[in-house]
Amino acid sequence: MAIDHAAGTHHRVPAALRAPLEGRTWREFLYLLTSLPIATVAFSLAITLTTAGVGTLITFIGVPLLAATLAAARGLGVLERARARGLLRLEIAEPEPVRVRRRRDGRAAGPMAWVGALFKSGTSWRHLLYALLHFPWALFSFVLSLVMWSVGWSLFLYPAWQWTLPTYAHQPGIQLYGDSNGHAFHLDSPFEIGITCAVGLVLVLVTAGVIRGLAHVERLLVRGLLGPSRLAERVWELEEDRGVVVDTAAADLRRIERDLHDGAQARLVALAMELGLAKELVERDPEKAARMVDEAHGEVKLALQELRDLARGIHPAILTDRGLGPALASLAGRCTVPVTTEVDLDSRPAPAIEGIAYFTVSELLQNISKHSRARSAQVDVWRSGDRLMLRVWDDGRGGAGTTSGSGLAGLAERLDSVDGLLVIDSPAGGPTTVTAGLPWRARG
Repeated sequence: MAIDHAAGTHHRVPAALRAPLEGRTWREFLYLLTSLPIATVAFSLAITLTTAGVGTLITFIGVPLLAATLAAARGLGVLERARARGLLRLEIAEPEPVRVRRRRDGRAAGPMAWVGALFKSGTSWRHLLYALLHFPWALFSFVLSLVMWSVGWSLFLYPAWQWTLPTYAHQPGIQLYGDSNGHAFHLDSPFEIGITCAVGLVLVLVTAGVIRGLAHVERLLVRGLLGPSRLAERVWELEEDRGVVVDTAAADLRRIERDLHDGAQARLVALAMELGLAKELVERDPEKAARMVDEAHGEVKLALQELRDLARGIHPAILTDRGLGPALASLAGRCTVPVTTEVDLDSRPAPAIEGIAYFTVSELLQNISKHSRARSAQVDVWRSGDRLMLRVWDDGRGGAGTTSGSGLAGLAERLDSVDGLLVIDSPAGGPTTVTAGLPWRARG
C-alpha cells in the first residue's frame, strides 16, 4: 500500500491564508481569464454553423456543414483538454475517436461514411453542447473572478499606492462620497487606510476560494462533456482486463508445461529407460533386474504424486466436490504455519468465482509460508451483499505491499480483471491483513 509522505506535511500558515499566493490559485485564475475569449469564439462558431446547417438541411449543403460543425467542436475539445491539463491539473483521457466502418471489400470508407460516423458519435454532440454551454459560464466566471481579484488586491495594497492619488489625481485618497456642494469623504487617514487594507485582505482570501470553486465547475464541465463516456471507459477497462486474463492464462499454461516437462515427464522417461534395462537383465542378472524394478516402482509413486500436485494446482477435486470450506481447510493443512479457517456461506458461488477465491487464498498462504515468519494465520470467508469477501491474517513481520513485480501485484491485477479488489494492511513489524473482494455470482 503506497504511503503519501507529502500528505503528512504540516504547514504553519493555514491553508486559507496560503491560498492567495499559491500557484494553483493563479493557474486557475489564468484559466478563467483565458476561457472567455476561447468560449466566445467557440460559441459564435457553434451558433452560426449549427443555425446555417439546420437551415440548409433541405439542401445537400446542410449535412456536411453540420458535420464540419461537429468536427470543429471536437477540435475545440482537444484545446480545452490541453488547457485543463496544464492549468487545472486535470488528468483526463481522450474520448473515443470517430469510428468509421470499412467497406465489405476491405477498402476505406468514403467521406459520407465519415459524416455518418460523426452524427452517430455521442462524443461529437457532447463537444458541441460544451461549446454552447461554456460561454455563459465563462462570461460569469471571468467577470466575477476578475472584479473580485483586482478589487481585493487593490484594496489590500492600498497603503503601498495611496501616495499616488494626491500626487497625480489631486485628491487625498479613494473617494467614497462626494456631492455638488464640495462635500466629500476620502480614505486618507492612517486608520482609514488600515481598515481599507484589512477589507482588501478579507476580499482576497474570499476570492481565492471563489476562484477555486469556479475552477471546480470548469473541471466538471470538461470531464463530463469533453472526456470519454462512462460506457467507453468501461469498454476500455474490460479490454485491459481481457489482456490481463489472457496474459495470466498464458503464464499458467507455460507453468503447467514447464512442470510437466521438468517433473513428471522427465521422471517417466527415466522410468521407461530403467524398465528397458531391467527387461534386458531379467535372464542374465535377475537380482539386479529386481532392484531396478523396485527403484522404478518408487519412481512411479513420485511421478504420480507430482501429477496429483499438478492436478490440484489446476483445479483441486475437493473444491469441485465439496466447496470452499473443505478445500480451504485442506489448503490450510498443507501450510507450514498453523492456519485456522472459517467459511460462512449459505450457498456456493459460481465455479469461476469459487476457483479464483481458492487460488487467492492459496497464493496468500504461500506468501505467509515463504516470507512472513509468522507463528499463526487465519482465513475468513463470508458474503457481504453482492460480494464474496476473503480475509487472510498473519502475525508475521509485515511490510507486504503491491510493489512492481511482487506476487501481490500480480494477484491484485488478477482480481481487478474480474471486478475484484485487494486491500493490504501490513505495517512494518506486522501483523498483516489482506482483504479481497470478488463479485458474487450464483451457481447456475
